[in-house]
Amino acid sequence: MKKFTIETGVGIFIVAGLLSLGYLSVNLGGMNLFGSEQYKVKASFENVSGLKEGASVEIAGVPVGKVIKIDLQDYEASVEMMIDPEVKLQEDVIASIRTQGIIGDKYVKIKTGGADEFIDSDGEILETESALELEELISKYIFEKE
Repeated sequence: MKKFTIETGVGIFIVAGLLSLGYLSVNLGGMNLFGSEQYKVKASFENVSGLKEGASVEIAGVPVGKVIKIDLQDYEASVEMMIDPEVKLQEDVIASIRTQGIIGDKYVKIKTGGADEFIDSDGEILETESALELEELISKYIFEKE
């Protein structure tokens, strides 16, 4: 029987360290390696100005999903979101694009509704509010003031 050497101990320590680093990287990165239980929902906006893929989807300030895709369809922005499975969206929810702080990142805010029916996977949020552009408001205030 071979005895335990320093090289064996160092090898075990390095392997354990690499496994721990991999685990932390996956968890802190928000990745789900074993399949996602989230469901997909779409919404169309006139303007998503500054919204990016990977942006947060929030209800009452609590993150409940992420934006996974933004496309142009029929001259409107089509936004696909993945929503956590424990969150059920009613058919009459309102999705709006908001800014975190004055010059922060854009995110999708969902206001809950009161309907009895829920949106299924691959469903669509019908009520939306586009992003508010600060530049437009300032120019409107300055140049259209009479």
